[in-house]
Amino acid sequence: MFNSMLGMFSPDMAIDLGTANTLVYVKGRGIVCNEPSVVAIHHDRKGNKSVVAVGSRAKAMLGRCPADIQAIRPLKDGVIADFEVTEAMLRYFIERVNGRRSFVAPRMVVCIPYGTTEVEKRAVRESAESAGARRVHLIEEPIAAAIGADLPIMEPTGNMIVDIGGGTTEVAVISMAGIVYSRSIKVGGDHMDDAISQHVRRRHELLIGPRTAEEIKIVLGNASCDGQIREMQVKGRDMVRGFPRTVTIHSDEVRDALEEPIQLIVEAVVASLERTPPELLGDIVDRGIVMTGGGALLHRLDYVISQATGLPVIVDDDPLSAVVKGSGRALEEIDLLGLIS
Repeated sequence: MFNSMLGMFSPDMAIDLGTANTLVYVKGRGIVCNEPSVVAIHHDRKGNKSVVAVGSRAKAMLGRCPADIQAIRPLKDGVIADFEVTEAMLRYFIERVNGRRSFVAPRMVVCIPYGTTEVEKRAVRESAESAGARRVHLIEEPIAAAIGADLPIMEPTGNMIVDIGGGTTEVAVISMAGIVYSRSIKVGGDHMDDAISQHVRRRHELLIGPRTAEEIKIVLGNASCDGQIREMQVKGRDMVRGFPRTVTIHSDEVRDALEEPIQLIVEAVVASLERTPPELLGDIVDRGIVMTGGGALLHRLDYVISQATGLPVIVDDDPLSAVVKGSGRALEEIDLLGLIS
């Protein structure tokens, strides 16, 4: 009763605390914030630190900061790598959504990867509480993604979700609101960016930054040949002479660069199917495999997974927001609250 009254003054919120992006869902309002998980920190001569920028402004500073400013991504492989910076980032998002003058702290649901250790869970709770949350609940990402993709997870039928984020890929088989089998691998969008950077360095002897690698992935990234060859101009630093240089990158070579991370994702899906009970496997054959997360947008990745498994693969209509929408629904609907710890 008391928490309900407090909720009238400070709306509950759900946060998808991702390696690449942080999304915030406010009860009754929907998704109100979608920003990169990047914080720019200023270091003065006395060793004091202060936040300069968060989100899109901080991401624009990556690779372009002076010596006294450092752009940091506080989450790595889906878990908190820098407690203090994560707290500052969460506080920024809470204040942006809730207003600095709010006198009641919000209740918060935070998404975490399946298999997160108790130490990592405690770090998430403490970061959110230190940032101003009244009460912190945790929900596992595969469950949240399945809810956001409108899968019937409450029914005694098999549902398979593949959530490809920035730091991890979560593959899960869900039935009756529980995870029957799940596999998490530390491969995601960031690892694809790294693979592209290494490829450009080896083949073209050109150094590029993470933002350029991500742009190449978005424009030219593909998992399988579709008969079309696309290209783009890429600027970087010549490894031999040290001068700026521009090269032309083709979609075929980007596909070659992404071969290893794509293969690891496919292997995780196949291994999960091999460990799925036969009764649930029949349901998955009928329903197909559902893909969410930013990595699901990689061109023809759904086709490659379908070819490897022999099953239909469906990319969610809004894969980038599926996790935060699912955690928001769990927050709003009484029958889903049991999924939150």
